[in-house]
Amino acid sequence: MHRTTMLPENWWDVAAEASAENATGQDVVALRAENDQLRRALAGRTVIDQACGMVMVLAPCRRGPAGKLLVDISRQCNTKLPEVAAAMVAAWEGEPLSRLMQRALRRALRQLYAEDRGCDSPPADEPSRRGRP
Repeated sequence: MHRTTMLPENWWDVAAEASAENATGQDVVALRAENDQLRRALAGRTVIDQACGMVMVLAPCRRGPAGKLLVDISRQCNTKLPEVAAAMVAAWEGEPLSRLMQRALRRALRQLYAEDRGCDSPPADEPSRRGRP
């Protein structure tokens, strides 16, 4: 005996609706994750802008070189930029910078002042690499 199964006419629509709900749920999760990432970025941006302003006043320099100085410190210390900026702001409020960050700040300031004077000499605490490959 041969059986035939009859499916309701709209069973495809139910399957499509279920997959659409799943896709919508995935979209919501992705949007929430992106929202959280943007909130963290904005929070970090505020402290970076504050540290840039401090450098601009103390160095004195424009925004571009101040931002570059913070990035240089971040690279030398292998620390994220918002963390460097937060440490700079905390130092302004009386908390000392780590020795590593102090050295990186000195190097970055020397480089900033050397570029401002138009000379490309290496900072005094870095050995010259002339004659080396």
